[in-house]
Amino acid sequence: MKILVIQQKMIGDVLTSTIICEALRKEYPDATIDFLVNSNTKPVITENPFYDNIIEFKKEFQDNKKALYSFLVDIRKTKYDYVIDAYGKLESNLITLFSGASQKVSFYKWYSQFLYTKTIKRNPKPITNASTAIENRLRLVFPENRIASEITRPKIFLTKEEKQKAKDFLESNGITAKRPLVMISVLGSEKRKTLPFEYMAKVIDATVNISDACILFNYIPNQEKDARTIYNITMPKTQRHIHFEVFAKSLRGFLAILSHCDALVGNEGGAVNMAKALDIPTFTIFSPWIIKKDWNMFEDGEKHMSVHLSDFLPELFLDKTSKELKNKSIELYPYFKPQLFTDQLRAFLNKNL
Repeated sequence: MKILVIQQKMIGDVLTSTIICEALRKEYPDATIDFLVNSNTKPVITENPFYDNIIEFKKEFQDNKKALYSFLVDIRKTKYDYVIDAYGKLESNLITLFSGASQKVSFYKWYSQFLYTKTIKRNPKPITNASTAIENRLRLVFPENRIASEITRPKIFLTKEEKQKAKDFLESNGITAKRPLVMISVLGSEKRKTLPFEYMAKVIDATVNISDACILFNYIPNQEKDARTIYNITMPKTQRHIHFEVFAKSLRGFLAILSHCDALVGNEGGAVNMAKALDIPTFTIFSPWIIKKDWNMFEDGEKHMSVHLSDFLPELFLDKTSKELKNKSIELYPYFKPQLFTDQLRAFLNKNL
């Protein structure tokens, strides 16, 4: 039996969707399972034992119709028996269609349901603390009466060599296990998912004041200027704790460094999901427009905590649609002052460091 799982979104979505492969491995232990993802997300799922092959969807397939058609022909030649499309957009619709599989499963959308032999409606309310992001993905594999009992966590797998190299790198920069090490998710993937810079600086100041920890910044290379801006508006005492130049040159390198951290604090996004997959405690600050229950995976109030503006000022969210909140995210962020959640941050750091 040949199975194809499709998830072409961002790192957090791809990492979370590895649980589909794990569930399929449990249900069909003798099957060949392929996982189709965008090329830039491949590093986060390398070494995962729950699928046999990573199929890369390259950027050229989006830009070149001839290249896309050639890719689709290769999919057809593989002769898949079963496709789970967790992405559900035009590209994955085409891949599913070309696969020729007898079983094709995806989430329900009125305009594409005819392409699939089975569609699943997302449940908007979680039934466990795993979040709807986890539960709805499992619904693509299991019947409803098994969801709660089949909950599993996404996992990242690193080699001993990768972990040792990261440890040596940290020690060469004066960072040892003698002091706690906190990774700061200092910037979100876009402005609408990023706590205002002056507020993030205060969060970092509070983290240092509470824990006396060493601080690392997580950001991508084109965000360095913004990360530096936040660094510059932290307190001088805080700056002495920040190792701004300790920065991984690859995603795998970042993961290996993150595996040596005692906690991650900051904006919701891929870094938070990666930390959870490495079993690192997380304190997550949600954007006003992100629905917390969809992505506060395995929150327990101790090892994993999160805060959302609606926790403190629910009146700002009355009668607002998701689209309205997304459009007003920048306007809402100024209300999300760090003093609202300093007590929660303190409790988290005291518990985990």
